[in-house]
Amino acid sequence: MQGESREKNRWLIVLAAVGIHICIGSVYAWSVYVNPIQSAMQWTLTDVTITFSIAIFFLGLSAALLGKFVEEKGPRVAATLAAVLFGLGTMGSGVAIMMGSKILLYLTYGVLGGAGLGIGYISPVSALVKWFPDRRGMATGLAIMGFGFASAISGPAIKLLIDAVGISSTFYILGAIYFVVMFGSAQYLAAPPEGYMPAHFSKAIAAGKKRVKEDLASLTREEAVKTGRFYGLWIMLFINVTCGIAIISVASPLLQEIVGISALAAASAVGLMGVFNGAGRIAWASISDYLTRPVVFVVFFATQILAFYFLTTVTSILLFQVLVYYIMTCYGGAFASIPAYIGDIFGTKQLGAIHGYILTAWALAGLVGPIIIAYVKDVTGSYVGTLYVFVGLFFVALITSVLMMANIKKVRANSR
Repeated sequence: MQGESREKNRWLIVLAAVGIHICIGSVYAWSVYVNPIQSAMQWTLTDVTITFSIAIFFLGLSAALLGKFVEEKGPRVAATLAAVLFGLGTMGSGVAIMMGSKILLYLTYGVLGGAGLGIGYISPVSALVKWFPDRRGMATGLAIMGFGFASAISGPAIKLLIDAVGISSTFYILGAIYFVVMFGSAQYLAAPPEGYMPAHFSKAIAAGKKRVKEDLASLTREEAVKTGRFYGLWIMLFINVTCGIAIISVASPLLQEIVGISALAAASAVGLMGVFNGAGRIAWASISDYLTRPVVFVVFFATQILAFYFLTTVTSILLFQVLVYYIMTCYGGAFASIPAYIGDIFGTKQLGAIHGYILTAWALAGLVGPIIIAYVKDVTGSYVGTLYVFVGLFFVALITSVLMMANIKKVRANSR
């Protein structure tokens, strides 16, 4: 294995990771299926939407349960399993539609596909952190950027295919494509040799121009969950995703209600949100390599307190959209920065397993965020009240991020 790894090009590892994430990121384009499935099957909106919720839930569950499997079997085996599960789940959804079975759709796209999502999400990321000790944030940001941008590719493709060949055949075709791309990408994935350093970085260290940033600790998953830092990361990701995914879930009506734009203009704005979601992943993750992860998370929450507060008062269409797009960059940026943050404070020994546990925050937030915004809207008749709730949540996240920074400094000082 080590001999094989030495021959790998780490930038091709990045490309393989992007290939996997672009496929599994198509889950964010689920809304394109909603109206066609409703019309064809005569199912309710809830019937169709619950498929997406199940997929996100099983993403978090599979990442948590199989994180250790990823570390033990390696990224190639884990990503190959993800290709099988996600490909079968997508193609099986076509069978479910053909048979008119909601339960089968939940089992195929939701359970099988969701499990493929979780394993496919963490397996390349775990490898990339180890291949890029010099630029952890940038490397994971590139891969996870693919997940964020995926809907911009998958959305139009799904629409065109449904119009051309119908819903079931769309699932068959895309499932086959996802399997081929993910399977092919998985075969190049590999962990680097023990203690790997890129040549240019080693030379810079030898010349005294660079220094290796030592990880705060080297912990197993079982050891990590006994620390307060693990729960700090979990809380920060949970709050960031809860508020961001809530905005995503009601973006169009939110824009129409607060700034009074047309449904067509709101739809265009929603499309741009996906672009900023993806761009934020590489931008913030790269910035975190220089500012450090703890500082970037403090910036995320301090600025989003202001952004969400001003959303309640802004009447300018342009400024409102700028604020929403900025929030989307932070939403994506947190996803991309978390793996590198985990490596910084827990080491890379079982990064995939720890990352899997942290992603349960995403699974829960995917359920909680849309529920909060819908409930407050139903009770108050306005989205404004929900934005104030999110401002309060970001204050909690900001306090948590500051405590994390203080704790990390204290541990480093004590270890010297």
